[in-house]
Amino acid sequence: MSIFSVKGIRLGTTAAGIRYTDRDDLVVIECQTGTSCAAVFTRNRFSAAPVQLAKEHLNQVAPRALLINSGNANAGTGEQGAQDAVRCCQILADNLNCDVSEVLPYSTGVIGEQLPVKAFAQGLPECVKSLSADGDAWARASKAIMTTDTVAKLFSRKFTVGECEVTLTGMSKGAGMIRPDMATMLAYIATDAVIEQTVLKSLLIEATGISFNRITVDGDTSTNDACTLLASGAIEMPTIAMGTKEYEQFATVLNGLMQDLAQAIIRDAEGASKFITINVTGAESEADCLAVAYTVAESPLVKTALFASDPNWGRILAAVGRAPVSGLDISQVSIKLNGLAIVTAGEPDAGYTEEAGQQAVANTDITIDIKLGSSTEAVTVWTSDLSHEYIRINAEYRT
Repeated sequence: MSIFSVKGIRLGTTAAGIRYTDRDDLVVIECQTGTSCAAVFTRNRFSAAPVQLAKEHLNQVAPRALLINSGNANAGTGEQGAQDAVRCCQILADNLNCDVSEVLPYSTGVIGEQLPVKAFAQGLPECVKSLSADGDAWARASKAIMTTDTVAKLFSRKFTVGECEVTLTGMSKGAGMIRPDMATMLAYIATDAVIEQTVLKSLLIEATGISFNRITVDGDTSTNDACTLLASGAIEMPTIAMGTKEYEQFATVLNGLMQDLAQAIIRDAEGASKFITINVTGAESEADCLAVAYTVAESPLVKTALFASDPNWGRILAAVGRAPVSGLDISQVSIKLNGLAIVTAGEPDAGYTEEAGQQAVANTDITIDIKLGSSTEAVTVWTSDLSHEYIRINAEYRT
């Protein structure tokens, strides 16, 4: 898969020893002057110091650089954590000759440990020295932001908007503590298109709503979730405006790339052996559809049954029945498991057999279709199974 450089965007990485040894853990993304930036962040009330500072800086001025570290979340660290986030931004600002407010900080890793500022001071000069625009720089950065991830998550597109060739490249990280609320663990997408900030924010919110806000591994929303979209405007083209054909062209590709990044998180979920798609239709509202989808997706009983390739569909039925929705008419509920009817109009499907059920859940990819009524409301959520390995990874996370 080709990874395309994005004009006006450079990336640098280094091994600063923040938590890991013998691997890169510090990333700088440099933006050329005039780059537009939009971001969405976690709503967790214990949002990390870098999240709070990034929001503050983004409200002041367009960024010149993003500063990302793995291994330490700088969350739950109180006033010292806030001060350390500023110090690290200042170190990078000094290296780039820009104002501290032009640096957006991001962190991921262990919560509750103070940030090793000395590691940033030692590592950032080398990080800046390594800045490069090529696809290899993206590849190195996508690995440097990993924590319990087993593979890097990186996608790239070249496509036409109007009569101009546009590039879009993005990376994400995340494998556990995944039930995003406005964003995912960490994601960075950049384009060389010309897009003003307000339009960029609209594109990001739309894309996030059908990608990162439709995945769940374990139902845990992180303190550090953030998703950032950059538009360098480095190519000659008319500005992409709301409501135009060009807007729709760009949105279609952005939505697809962000869904690829989100699904890659689920495929790499901690200890996962199954990729599960849950489609819910027919409820009175989209919110009701989502409530049912997430109740099924986050049921430990459903997830463990699917891990065991056990067609224990009663667990799916029970999860639908306890979902926090109003006006659920069970006589309207139909459920299919990889296309196999298990419940039809609220009754066990007459054609269902245990043998067919076992065949349906033996696959790595499993789709659960749930019809709640006759409305046109429809949502899709992606999740994973729950295995022994998930428990081991999280039990040993700090050891």
